[in-house]
Amino acid sequence: MKFAVVFTYANQDKIAEVRPEHREYLATLKERGALAASGPFVDDSGALIIYEADTEDEVKRIIEGDPFHANGIFSSYFIRPWKQVY
Repeated sequence: MKFAVVFTYANQDKIAEVRPEHREYLATLKERGALAASGPFVDDSGALIIYEADTEDEVKRIIEGDPFHANGIFSSYFIRPWKQVY
């Protein structure tokens, strides 16, 4: 099942520093089939990430493993089950 997660960023000064590690983490998720799509909003205020997981709890664990989470960049997020049509 896919889950769409909208993130709001904090600690704008740390984003550039942590982004390479965050993107490496996303690449590992993609390799194992746990990431469908991801990208920041053009104003860098947050991002949309679509995860592939069995449960919302699994998505929360994935988010907790993200370097952006560990470095306080994710100030808030909401998770919604998502059905891809196209």
